[in-house]
Amino acid sequence: MFKKKIVNDPIYGFITIPDGIIFQLIEHPWFQRLRRIEQLGVTHLVYPGAIHTRFHHTLGAMHLMHKAIETLRSKGVEITEKEEESAKLAILLHDIGHGPLSHNLEHSIVHHIPHEDMSSIFMEKLNKEFNGELTLAMKIFRNEYPKKFLHQLVSSQLDVDRLDYLTRDTFFTGVSEGVVGYDRIINMLSVAKGNLVVEAKGIYSIEKFIIARRIMYWQVYLHKTVLSAMELVVNIIDRAKEIAAAGGELFCTPALKLFIYNSFNKKDFEKNTELVNAFAMLDDHDIMSCIKVWISHPDFILSTLSDWLINRRLYSTFLQQEPFAEQKVKQLIKKAKSKYGLNDKNVSYFVFSGEVENAIYKHDKVSTNGGRINILYPDGKTMDITKASDYPGAGELDKITHKYFLCYPKGLLN
Repeated sequence: MFKKKIVNDPIYGFITIPDGIIFQLIEHPWFQRLRRIEQLGVTHLVYPGAIHTRFHHTLGAMHLMHKAIETLRSKGVEITEKEEESAKLAILLHDIGHGPLSHNLEHSIVHHIPHEDMSSIFMEKLNKEFNGELTLAMKIFRNEYPKKFLHQLVSSQLDVDRLDYLTRDTFFTGVSEGVVGYDRIINMLSVAKGNLVVEAKGIYSIEKFIIARRIMYWQVYLHKTVLSAMELVVNIIDRAKEIAAAGGELFCTPALKLFIYNSFNKKDFEKNTELVNAFAMLDDHDIMSCIKVWISHPDFILSTLSDWLINRRLYSTFLQQEPFAEQKVKQLIKKAKSKYGLNDKNVSYFVFSGEVENAIYKHDKVSTNGGRINILYPDGKTMDITKASDYPGAGELDKITHKYFLCYPKGLLN
């Protein structure tokens, strides 16, 4: 008998999970691992409610994919049952390659392998395990399927991934400025010339969506104290790897030890299923358990940074429009070297500056294939949102803004 499971989601209510390949995939240990990876990494150190997981997010995105496909079918867009199933599988698997603490350690545990590439590697292994049942899902994920709008629902400037994470992150952080009308947007979706578009009457919801995304980046994802926590956890892992490379001893869980003491590239993962299995054992618990133990490590830098993270003594962080004066940074470095007994090489763990960018609508000015949000008018014409909108700042929607940050230990200037 064909059965359906239901999950009670705090955002959407009941989410239906059909029996078959989708349910089997969700039950797979690699997917269940997403329960142990927080969606926003260490953001809960600023917004205590932000403890939702990648598992929450992927189920929510699958639910929105179902609603989007229902909407498109109601408007005459042909989508087969197999295509629907594969689109749902693609969105379920889009984040499966995330490492511990989501984006925070994306380039620390393994170098030069973005989570999208890791997700693709996971899909290859899973496809063999499921006897090729994920082949179409992989084509959709990689934008290799003729119906481009299916890929655009998974990954584009207006995909169900973004609709869910904005809605979910807003809910769990309590930042109401990030609320988007996901239901309205989904109901306004259509397809024109094979690409995903938004009907003209949904234009104001799209404006709100883009602006809400900008606000969420500055108020949550790139909040100065969130940046402080992110940089701190990255510095901790970097210091641990430096100690390991020098032959030092570190307490590590078996899952983490392999990646602290070794360096792997993309080809290593593609060739070695056991390595993928090892990465699939890594989650937030490995990182935080080790950092808690490292508070007692004899290395002053590692123990100090670990203590700061566990007990939330984060860097003092400043964020501004212009780069920080070189003289000011040098003064802080000099003071940190004197106070903590640091040298020119390792003082960068304590005082450093950097740059972040907020590209709220980073559309491709050349391509029309998912690189932009196009508005569909009743006469069949389409127009990019930056041209179609009458919002006073519409011409700035695709503007990339930069800010500069400076971090140093609290109490350094006392």
